[in-house]
Amino acid sequence: MKEVQLYTDGACRGNPGKGGYGAILVYGKYEKEICGGERETTNNRMELMAAIVGLEALKEPCKVTLYSDSKYVVEAFLQGWVHSWRSQGWRRGREELKNPDLWARLYELTETHEVTFVWVKGHNGHDYNERCDRLATAYADSFQ
Repeated sequence: MKEVQLYTDGACRGNPGKGGYGAILVYGKYEKEICGGERETTNNRMELMAAIVGLEALKEPCKVTLYSDSKYVVEAFLQGWVHSWRSQGWRRGREELKNPDLWARLYELTETHEVTFVWVKGHNGHDYNERCDRLATAYADSFQ
């Protein structure tokens, strides 16, 4: 299996508001930047989308270390919450989980790839996290 690093970040101008996501895939000396967004969205949706589009860009199953400054995304997998939500039909107890469509997509991708989630402190000088933030905010700012 190829070993890939995936760096992700999401941004939102208002919450909800104009949003963007950025992802950078690193494989050896190769890097690929991906960005996108939505006119009306939330920060959590953009954090999830960054991880999803990064993993979807891989053409074959890979061993991926995914770095994110979103504790919500990282902890959902590290603490096993996502398995519980899935077994309950993407619910959290009696409440419907927010963004079940994105959680289901991300979960499925973690079944395809061997993903290790790593939390990084945002806006703390981490080069790839800062680059992802610039991609995400630039996309969010591109909406008129």
